[in-house]
Amino acid sequence: MPANTHTREAGRPAGQQPHGLSTQILGLAGFLALSVTAWALATVPILLNMHGWFAASIQAPWMPPQWMFRSMWMMLYAGIAVAAWLVWRKGGLTGATMAGYLAQLVLNASWPLSYFGLYPLLGPAALWAALAVLALLAACLVFLVVRFGPVDTVAGVLVLPYFSWVLFSGSLNLYSALHN
Repeated sequence: MPANTHTREAGRPAGQQPHGLSTQILGLAGFLALSVTAWALATVPILLNMHGWFAASIQAPWMPPQWMFRSMWMMLYAGIAVAAWLVWRKGGLTGATMAGYLAQLVLNASWPLSYFGLYPLLGPAALWAALAVLALLAACLVFLVVRFGPVDTVAGVLVLPYFSWVLFSGSLNLYSALHN
């Protein structure tokens, strides 16, 4: 009879990857670094345009103060990094799930580029393009909730505030597209 080569540690769920503490810390640092990089890239078009055309634009009456956006996005990026790390350490961040995680980073960094960066070139069409980016991002986040949740409940829950904020941002974007 062949030897069983697929042993697992006692108490470790099937599919969970064994990671030492230093590997887990490096993994978390890597996910946080990806989020910080995406946040930094997303910030550039905002900083370049927030005192220009954006300051003179018609904004939704429910628009929160600018400091709230920076604070919220930093927390949301940290939350998605921790969520991805939780799923990764259980071996669930592979294939389509990894693609969805990377896609949300790209889409999130693409929204300020389309909304703030392209407006001087395209005018209101840029605002509609940005809204389409947010819709894709929202769909991607739903996908991540569905994929992360079964692997790690906390990870799935950590995506929900991000999804809610994207919907809220979509309402601001829609108002801006309709009124500018």
